[in-house]
Amino acid sequence: MKRIVVKIGSNVLTRADGKLDVTRMSALVDQIAWLRQHDYEVILVSSGAVACGRRELKVEGQLDNVEQRQLFSALGQVKLIGLYYDLFREHHIHVGQVLTMKENFEPGEQYNNQKACMQVMLENSVLPIVNENDTVCVTELMFTDNDELSGLIAQMMEADELYMLSNVDGIYNGEPSDPHSRIIPSVYHDRDLSEYIVEERSQQGRGGMASKYKTAQTCARAGIRVVIANGKRDNILPDLVELPLETMHTEFVPKPKSK
Repeated sequence: MKRIVVKIGSNVLTRADGKLDVTRMSALVDQIAWLRQHDYEVILVSSGAVACGRRELKVEGQLDNVEQRQLFSALGQVKLIGLYYDLFREHHIHVGQVLTMKENFEPGEQYNNQKACMQVMLENSVLPIVNENDTVCVTELMFTDNDELSGLIAQMMEADELYMLSNVDGIYNGEPSDPHSRIIPSVYHDRDLSEYIVEERSQQGRGGMASKYKTAQTCARAGIRVVIANGKRDNILPDLVELPLETMHTEFVPKPKSK
């Protein structure tokens, strides 16, 4: 049974007006259910809590960035996990929530406990849904973004593949808006693509292509196949496992694992 970590970014789960795109979320849940029916073990790393919370409450007065993040993530995580619960229940899939922090990935008891918790969930057919604990993680305690988190989860859980779903098709060999630019379809783990990476954050989340590239490179060197793909494309997850050469995306070919 192949183990796949699927990371869904905020820009995939939100509409142009910043509201949660429940239709897209439902479609991705259907696709994850399809993966499980075809003997893939899935761990979901999902952004979207802050975006959910921001639409739930009109705040009187001014909040600083940390206060906004804490308040909206606390509100939004409840809504987000509740929606996932309802959508996966239609497929008779049990889900479990894992909220984590960067310090939990340091070697030691917390790391071992977190790994054991997720392992027992998978052994009992429970789908882990992972997100950063934004109510506690501020400043130096924060992950760079959920791209970094998904890479750490993939390595900790010894995943075979990591799919990072964004609102772009992958890494281009020029400006994505340039009609002459093309997707770079395949990248070996030791190839340097830094000349094509623009340092900018995404519209709804904290990440961008730079963080995806760094995470993909790290995981590929650890022997994990990584794909950066557009989560707004219809049927993207089944296409990635069934029609990898025909789907528009950037794939990082992993370093062979030593026997």
